[in-house]
Amino acid sequence: MSKWVEGKVVRLRHWTDKLYSLQLKADIAPFTAGQFTRLALDIDGERVARPYSFVNGPDNSLLEFCFVIVPDGPLTHHLVALDAGDPVFIAPRGAGFFVLDEVPEANTLWMLSTGTAIGPFLSILTTDEVWQRFRKIVLVHAVRTRQELTYGEEIKALLAAHREQLQMIPFVSREDTDFAIKDRVPLAIDNGELEARAGISLSGDTAQVMICGNPAMVRDTSAVLEARGMKKNKRRDPGQITVEQYWKEN
Repeated sequence: MSKWVEGKVVRLRHWTDKLYSLQLKADIAPFTAGQFTRLALDIDGERVARPYSFVNGPDNSLLEFCFVIVPDGPLTHHLVALDAGDPVFIAPRGAGFFVLDEVPEANTLWMLSTGTAIGPFLSILTTDEVWQRFRKIVLVHAVRTRQELTYGEEIKALLAAHREQLQMIPFVSREDTDFAIKDRVPLAIDNGELEARAGISLSGDTAQVMICGNPAMVRDTSAVLEARGMKKNKRRDPGQITVEQYWKEN
C-alpha cells in the first residue's frame, strides 16, 4: 500500500479564529476508534505531515480532524486555507493504542480531555462497544473559553441517546460561566469537585480513566490519580490509567 492516499476536502468547520475541524473523503483502511493518522500537504516542494486524531467513528466515511492553528507551525496555516474539493494527503492506515481494546473492564469510564483532544473520545463514543462495556461514562472537556467547547450538537445527541449512561462535564478556565467548572482537571479531582459534580466516586476499584490532552494535564492528572492508589495501565500489568499526550513537552 502507498505511503499516502489523496483525499478531497468536504468542509472546513470554523469554531474560533484559531480552532478548526477539517472534513474530508478518502479511501483509507479501516481504523479503530481512538486512533490517529497523518495529514500532509505539499508546501514549497516538500510534503509536510503532522498527526491528527480521528473525530469521526470508524463506520463514518466522512473523516474529520480537529486542530488549532500553530503560530510557527508548518502545516496548520495551509490547512485553514483549503476549500471544498482541494486535495489533502492522508496516511492509509490509522495508528496508536489509545483504544478500548487496551482498557480493562470497569463499572465507570472517565474520559478526560483538553482542547482538540476531545476528538478520539467522540470517535470512541460512536461505537457500540463502549456502551456495552461500561455502565457509566463521564466525558470531561477542559478548555479556556466557552467558544472552544466544540461539537456541542454531537454531544447533545449522544446525551439524548444514552441518558442513563453518559454525562458531560465542561471545564472553562478563563471565563466565568454558570455551567462549567473553572478549576484545572487535576485540582478538581484532588479537591473532590469533579466527583461531586458527577455524583460518582473516582476509585480504582470501580473506574477506568482515559486521559488525552496537553502534557501538563496528562502528567498532573496522572499524578493525582496515582496518589489515590491507581496506576498506569500496561498490557502485562493492567491498571486504571490510560493516557495519550497530544504533543511532547520541550
